[in-house]
Amino acid sequence: MHYRPMTLEDYHAAVALWQQTPGVRLRDADSFEGITRYLSRNPGLSFIAEQDGEIIGTIMAGHDGHRGFIQHLAVAERHRKQGVGTALVERCLNALRGEGIDKAHLMLLTDNESGKRFWKRLGWQFRTDIELHSFVLSDSPSA
Repeated sequence: MHYRPMTLEDYHAAVALWQQTPGVRLRDADSFEGITRYLSRNPGLSFIAEQDGEIIGTIMAGHDGHRGFIQHLAVAERHRKQGVGTALVERCLNALRGEGIDKAHLMLLTDNESGKRFWKRLGWQFRTDIELHSFVLSDSPSA
């Protein structure tokens, strides 16, 4: 297994993996342009797992200077339960630590039961004291 930072050249293979992964939902922000901005703003924080030249795992991370955010952890079905996801998470957390970030968050779809079990096993805690609210800027009228 080979792990390395994610690049724009990985985009199409990463999207194909995300589309095949239950619990990963793609949005407009996951367009080529969106991922270009994300990787440019957060260099060296997102990772790929490769085997025999095939991308079999991804994870993306970024931060706002205060908190880290983990997104799009995906491992190809036939490579699960082999430590690939855990290794990708460790790489992201170490990269975030290197940026001076000491806390990270992630969002899970409410029906992603396997994702909940995975993150709980790694020690992540479900929060009941906060709510997530979103606002889609492209849906709002211009001033």
